[in-house]
Amino acid sequence: MAKHSTKKSAQLLSKALQKAGIKDIIISPGSRNAPLIIEFTSAGFFNNYSIIDERVAGFFALGMAQQKQQPVVLVCTSGSALLNYYPAVAEAFYSHIPLIVVSADRPQKWVDQGEGQTIRQHNVFKNHSWLNATLSEVDSEQNFIQVKKAIETAIEKRGPVHLNIPFDEPLYEQVEIEEAEIGMIQTEFPAKIYEESDLQPFEKLWQSARKKMILVGQHPVSEFLQLQLEKMAEDPSVIVLHENIANVSHEKFVGNIDQAIFSLDETVLSSLKPDILMTIGRNIVSKKVKQFLRKYPPKAHWHIEQTDLPPNTFEVLSQHFKTTPEMFLSQFLFLVQPVLEAYYQQKWLEIKRKHQLLHQKFLKQTGFSDLKAFELISQNIPESYMVQWGNSSTIRYAQLFNYKASITHFSNRGTSGIDGATSTAMGAATAAKIPTVLVTGDISFLYDRNGLWHKYLSPDFKIILINNGGGDIFNFIPGPSKTEALNDFFVTKHQFEAEALAKMHHLAYQKIDNLRDLKRLIKPFLENRKTPALLEIKTQTVDNAGILKAYFESLK
Repeated sequence: MAKHSTKKSAQLLSKALQKAGIKDIIISPGSRNAPLIIEFTSAGFFNNYSIIDERVAGFFALGMAQQKQQPVVLVCTSGSALLNYYPAVAEAFYSHIPLIVVSADRPQKWVDQGEGQTIRQHNVFKNHSWLNATLSEVDSEQNFIQVKKAIETAIEKRGPVHLNIPFDEPLYEQVEIEEAEIGMIQTEFPAKIYEESDLQPFEKLWQSARKKMILVGQHPVSEFLQLQLEKMAEDPSVIVLHENIANVSHEKFVGNIDQAIFSLDETVLSSLKPDILMTIGRNIVSKKVKQFLRKYPPKAHWHIEQTDLPPNTFEVLSQHFKTTPEMFLSQFLFLVQPVLEAYYQQKWLEIKRKHQLLHQKFLKQTGFSDLKAFELISQNIPESYMVQWGNSSTIRYAQLFNYKASITHFSNRGTSGIDGATSTAMGAATAAKIPTVLVTGDISFLYDRNGLWHKYLSPDFKIILINNGGGDIFNFIPGPSKTEALNDFFVTKHQFEAEALAKMHHLAYQKIDNLRDLKRLIKPFLENRKTPALLEIKTQTVDNAGILKAYFESLK
């Protein structure tokens, strides 16, 4: 017989997770969570990972769940340890990534009584989670109901839940017991199927429109969705706009949205106003397309997503189809026909072709800079790699370039914070088990330097660090430059280099500060799958903001 913790609530949680087939447990060390650690490590079922820093652990779990599209469990001790999960919990909430946060706690009688490592843990994530529950300190049927509901909610809502479990001392005692059976836990929640009669009014509206836009935001890889969107694009009245983190692409789609519309005048933008906007996925990066659709709103905006929180990003949401895009399009494609006399798609594709030529012309004349670095990165990422993009300038530069269709793209765009990029990428690489490249900025990399502090670094993991000496995005956006606080409180200039940090964590290290070396080294760096490595591209002496502004001017 296997050994178990003597704590019934720990035994119950372990059995319930096994029943649901949830295997991945990210544990941060502590004493109050000893019953949980004992239970998970002795079960012989779970994949247990030890991550010391709870903020890192939260994002590591987020990256794993991002790839597996199923819950990953976080386990911590009591007190402030729990609060360090909050950035990852908020990101999971807005990115629709399932996490099960499990916190050990002291008995309720010690809360607010001056006991060490004791805070108000109950309901601490209430604003950014789908369920919060504190289990009873005695074995009860209610505890099973709460655990079952938490697991099912994380799966159904595709978001974070929190189970808080009080444990009194002793904490480390173990017992050999027979495995007890528990009730069933639902793990499948089929997508909603609409009646044809429910869709007919929308089919008529769609069929009558001559300008229809499908805008695809952040979305997991879906070969079926790719095929469906290609079918939709056979209609000349339909244009598909997407970003790289949508993980779709096609010659009839517009994938570089800012490149296409940033320099257009109001007359052209007004003519591109869609009659119907259909949005898929979440979290659009392009500020320009948000401004465009808010200024020139469609007559109807439909959002297709299996969520309880449809985003009204453009302030004109008229219909939420609460199902998966794949299910909706499977039905809708059989109802609609192409509008052959329309020219909406053609107009967009003409703009795309024109601006891509101007893009290529400008890049040919561009020297060493952030912009040139991103061009060479985009050209040299090998087939079937995964790219994890940092936020701020990084994800915006990434949208200006095209990539091989087999490359997959991810970024923490739920809250769009710079925290956790390294940790998320590490977790994603661990789960996906494919070559992974993290492209990140210097401030984000510094902020999450503990993301390297664990033993799960795979040999085919690569980091490309764009070090421009501070938060360069603040040199590009117009507001901060008008203040005297630009350098100290917005850009935050620094002289940091990553070599010592790379050495500390056993990453092979290279530094580049010129175009000749960048062209020579970027390809072999990315193709080397024998050792984890960091490539630091230093562009501190370059006016990157000026070059980017000139780039957009050149598209006019």
